[in-house]
Amino acid sequence: MSPAAKLPDFPADRELVLRRLLNAPREMLFRCWTEPALLTQWFTPPPFQTIAAETDVRAGGASVITMRGPDGTEYPNRGVYLEVVPNERLVFTDAFTRAWEPSEKPFTTVILTFEDAGNGQTHYTARVRHWSVADCEAHEKMGFHAGWGVATTQLEAVAQTL
Repeated sequence: MSPAAKLPDFPADRELVLRRLLNAPREMLFRCWTEPALLTQWFTPPPFQTIAAETDVRAGGASVITMRGPDGTEYPNRGVYLEVVPNERLVFTDAFTRAWEPSEKPFTTVILTFEDAGNGQTHYTARVRHWSVADCEAHEKMGFHAGWGVATTQLEAVAQTL
């Protein structure tokens, strides 16, 4: 049974999902999600850039990924890892900023699964769960599928170079 199949039911109107078969081993994809030097290479779709990343990849560890918009505005994305299963599963949320300090406005919990598909390929699933239907709808209108789609293509390209 795949890791994604083990998840409890969640309201569909509060979850956005991206699934892809990627041409890269799951170990390399996991590295791209957890190593700051790799995160900055693929995380943000143009014209945005990822200008900095800090990760403490363990349950309870904090992360900060800072994006810069085309107008120069910086967007630090703070969060905490809830679950880390190397090369298989990564769960994080913006409900906390660090050391279980609540964030001002929680928006998402992300569940990433990396399942070996053989031949150096990976079944990759990104589930983005939202605190409210309104948050989910707003994220979709911001271009979730297009943005995460571009970022995932960039993720695959970087993982293929490792």
